[in-house]
Amino acid sequence: MQQYQEKTPNDLLQLVIFNLGTEEFGIDIMKVQEIIRLPDITRIPKSPDYIKGVINLRGKIIVVMDLDKRFGLPSKEITEESRIIVADVDGSIVGMVVDSVSEVIRLMASSVDPTPEIITHSINASYLRGVGKIDDRLLILLNLENIINETAG
Repeated sequence: MQQYQEKTPNDLLQLVIFNLGTEEFGIDIMKVQEIIRLPDITRIPKSPDYIKGVINLRGKIIVVMDLDKRFGLPSKEITEESRIIVADVDGSIVGMVVDSVSEVIRLMASSVDPTPEIITHSINASYLRGVGKIDDRLLILLNLENIINETAG
């Protein structure tokens, strides 16, 4: 399981924190290009169910993925809080629909533990980097490369 092994325990991770349902997730801020409100999304016929469709973002066509469906979680209604996180992963620009984006935090790499096995049974283990602990909160850290590259491939 890939974790933040390339980091030393004293390294500081900067993470964008977002919610899917009641869970808090974190992704590396260096991968995030921007966070936008949901525009009209054009559905693509015969695309996988976790692909919501495409959007036109300042002249660029971007594939938008529904992370709930990607993780096999129940889908929720789009609300005023819903956002698309636009990320650049190895040169692929992709949008991810999330319930809300809450904050940007700094977290010591030493505060990240391997993902508990119970979680990896419900979400594909390759999508996860580990679980971050900050105060009394647990943050599920995502491996965007595996989530995105499986889409592209």
